[in-house]
Amino acid sequence: MDQPSSQSQPQLPAAITDVIDGTNDRDRPRFLGAFAEHAIIDDWGRSFAGRAAIAGWNDAENMGTANQITVTGYRQAGDLHVVTIDVTGRGYNGPGTMTFTLDDGLVTRIAITA
Repeated sequence: MDQPSSQSQPQLPAAITDVIDGTNDRDRPRFLGAFAEHAIIDDWGRSFAGRAAIAGWNDAENMGTANQITVTGYRQAGDLHVVTIDVTGRGYNGPGTMTFTLDDGLVTRIAITA
């Protein structure tokens, strides 16, 4: 049975949907296209700044480990978009939180935490 995608979560902004569904569909251009040029991913305290660094992180630790992300909750707190998730794949497996900051419809920052 297919896992539900974030497409069933219509309240998610388009850039967040592109990150999650891009990951699940192994659509690298869709995933990377969601980010501003100087975006940052903070993955449990490790920072990856700029699209080139994010592409490397993606290849090694996201799509490169066949991650599948299931959205379990969403709320907006001011400028922050807090998405709770369950992750499966060949790397980390379990729950987590992705806190997104957006500007002009693009992701400028994702903080990934427990």
